[in-house]
This record gives sequence, structure tokens and C-alpha cells, in this order.
Amino acid sequence: MTLLLRRARLVGAGDELVDVLVREGRVAALAPRVEADAATEVIDLDGRFVHPGLWDGHVHSGQVSMAARRLDVSGADSAAEVVALVRARLDVAPPAPGDVLLGFGFRDGLWPEEPQPEDLELGEHAVSLVSGDVHTVWSNRAALATIDRGPDDWWLREQDAFDANIAFSVVPEAVLDRWAIEDAGAWARRGIVGIHDLEMEDAPGAWARRVAAGFGGLRVRAGVYPAGLDAAVGVRTGVAIEGTRGLVEGGSFKLFTDGSLNTRTAWCAEPYPDLEGAEAFGLATYELDELVALAREGLAQGLVPTIHAIGDRAVTMALDVFAALGPLPGGARGRLEHAQLVAARDLPRFAELGVVASVQPAHALDDRDVADHFWAGRTDRAFPLRALLDAGAELALGSDAPVAALDPWRTISAAVSRTRDGLAPWHPEQRITTAEALAVSVGGGPARVEVGGVADLIVLEADPLTASGEQLASMPVVGTLLGGDWTHRAL
Repeated sequence: MTLLLRRARLVGAGDELVDVLVREGRVAALAPRVEADAATEVIDLDGRFVHPGLWDGHVHSGQVSMAARRLDVSGADSAAEVVALVRARLDVAPPAPGDVLLGFGFRDGLWPEEPQPEDLELGEHAVSLVSGDVHTVWSNRAALATIDRGPDDWWLREQDAFDANIAFSVVPEAVLDRWAIEDAGAWARRGIVGIHDLEMEDAPGAWARRVAAGFGGLRVRAGVYPAGLDAAVGVRTGVAIEGTRGLVEGGSFKLFTDGSLNTRTAWCAEPYPDLEGAEAFGLATYELDELVALAREGLAQGLVPTIHAIGDRAVTMALDVFAALGPLPGGARGRLEHAQLVAARDLPRFAELGVVASVQPAHALDDRDVADHFWAGRTDRAFPLRALLDAGAELALGSDAPVAALDPWRTISAAVSRTRDGLAPWHPEQRITTAEALAVSVGGGPARVEVGGVADLIVLEADPLTASGEQLASMPVVGTLLGGDWTHRAL
């Protein structure tokens, strides 16, 4: 298909109107006037803005699909409020015998009371709830019996929680594929052309299957975990997976150093104020030499590591892993996921080691109160986007969906404003500019529309560079092109 977008404004290029010619999936021309033949579809944009399509640098696609179809308990401010939401659902729509009522989104970091094992014992109904950060699973006895676990496992954290969540999340492939394709359509309506999918269960195989069945609405970098390494033979970072028409390529090799802030398992140099003993500093997932050995296993298979690190001690360890690995093959760049609390001495190490900081700005707004409580006196270096950029680090923005909404404009708004809901900006010194945020939201590609570039483009009703933080969060996207084909069109 040949497409001519007439009278467009390119974001960042001033007010001049240009025609954008798209042919064979690429931008073929940019000029004040491009002539069209009879076979060319012509759309007059009437001054609307065109920008490269956006990527989400950290997604768990299967969890996104499932969380959207579970009971939402994210608004609860206490264990009692969670139970009330569960009771209300059971009153109107109890699970069928043998089924489990699944919920998502609780955050217990600042609850006034601790949950108790009996809180979810609501008759014979099986109930299991996943925390908003996905690092905790809270279940009753009836639910635990369905996955062959005993009553002592009513509150699980970290790997035990991940394992339980996977067990509760068994969905037929055909159903999960349908959900994923429906969700991809919603993402296209917000300007998404690609995701870095770090779903725990065979992301490469799932997306290859969907593309083979005809799906073509999204680019995916599909990550691999140590448990899936044997099944991912032939998957290599940055290399297209056979049979996917170039839409799916190998993503990163996902490793962990610690847990999460809300679960108080993020590994920190200073203790949490309400914990004692060895766990008062959070939890380290591996010793340094174990993590280095795992990273080398992935590299031997052609997979470049990305390392989850939230606490400052964990960030130090993750960077130590990359230092031990040395230069990566082919000039590849490793990634560090989250970097929510970073020691000042570690800021320049990202650039020195060539490590990309894959960050989720919306988490700063979700967690500001929790961080102020558990990281009191240290939040000047929490979610340090400005400090990382100023130290020469390369950023990649994402959501960690379903932990935060898979909406790149909310992500950009959070990075630019450090606020929402009318609150005062939280550590505004760590804001970055809209131009900077857009430049690190395009999946590593060019930050502006260029002749010869792949025609992954979005059409906007407003200029994001002049929008406020609130306006950015609701930026109207009226068109999304993937390789020159519409995945969303409201023109």
C-alpha cells in the first residue's frame, strides 16, 4: 500500500506543513508537496502532528490480559476493604464449584493492619489475590487446595508468589491469544507499535504462535527467563524469530537481584523501619557469582541480560554483574530494570558499563507515599530519571504493566511532571523534558520521522512538546501505523 499523509506537522520540526509519503512499509518522502498517483491513498491531516510510534520497554503481556479480567482490589486501603470488595463480588457472582475467584491490585505497604489467614475464609469459596506489584499472592485454603498447597501458604512472596500466580493463571492458549490480540488493539489506540515483553511463560513461543495465526498489529521483543532457557533454543536477542514476518524478535534474558518496595523485599543498604533481622534490608535473590554464572548461560545462547534491581544495594549488584561480564558480544548493551533507588556513586556506572536503565516513571507516583515511609531520608535519589540522564545513562521508558497502566502517554506524563491528581510534584528535580521522554519511548529508533525509516508512525491531535503533564496523560492519538499499515485509525 502507498499512503500519503498530506499537510502534517512533524513533532519537533516547527510549524511547517509537510507531506509524508509511505511506500512499502517505509517513509519514502518528506516534502512540502508530494504528488500522488491514482493508486495512492491520500489523507489530509490538516496540520495534525506525526511522530514515530511508541514502545513500552517493560510489559508482562499475559499478566496484563489476566489482570484486566480479574476483580480489581487496587482501591482498597486496608485488608478489611479488600475483604469487603471480595464479599461484594461473591454476593453477585460467586465462582463455580472448582473455580477460583481471582483478584488483582492490592498494595499492603501502608495498611493500618496486617492481613490474617482467616480474613479470606469466606465459606467454601476459593479466593486468591495478586498484589499490585505481582510479588505477593494472598489466598484462602480452598484456593490453595486447587494448586496442591497447604494453608500455611496463604501469604506468599517473591518466587513462591510467582509460582502460585502461574498455577492460578492457567488459561487455554486460544483464550489467552484472543485476549492478547484484543489488548494489542487497545494499545495501538494509544500509539503503541512495540513492546518488550517480559512475560514469565514462553513469550517468544506465544507471540510466534499469534503471528503465525495471522496477527500483525504489534512488534514484540520477547524475553526469556532462566527456567525457559532450554525451550528458547534458537531465540537470540535482537534477531527475528523465524516465521514471524520480522514482527517478533528475541528480547532480553531476565534475571533478578531483589523483590519490590511494596513487599519490602527490595534489597537496600539501609533497613526498613518496621522490620528486624536479616530481612530488614530486603531480600537478595542470588549471590553475585551465581548471578554472573546465570548471565553467562544466557549470553552463551545469544541472549543479553536484563537484571531486575529496585533497591540501591540490588542496583549495585546488578552493575557489578555487568562489570564482571565485561564488553558484551557485538557491542550489545545490557539492561537494568527499575533502578528505583540508586546510590550516587552508581549513577555514572550505567554509562561507563553501557547499561540501559529501563525505568517506569509511573511507579514514582504510585509509590511516593510508600517510598517516603520506607525510604525516608533517601527519596532524593529515588526514581532518579534526571540524575541518570545527567550522568550519561541511556533510558528506556516503560510501564511494567500490569503494575502500571500500559499507556505510553501516562508514562511520559509521569516522567515529565512527577505528579498527577493535582498533588504537588514529587521530587521535581528528577523531572525530564517531554522531548527527552519521547526520545526514549521509541524503542531505540530515531526520535523523529526520517526518510527511509520504517513507517511505524502515530498521528496526534496536539503537539506533545507544548502540552502540560495532564494533557500528555490524555494525549489524543487518532492514528497508528505499523510498517505503513493502520493498526488504529480515527481519521
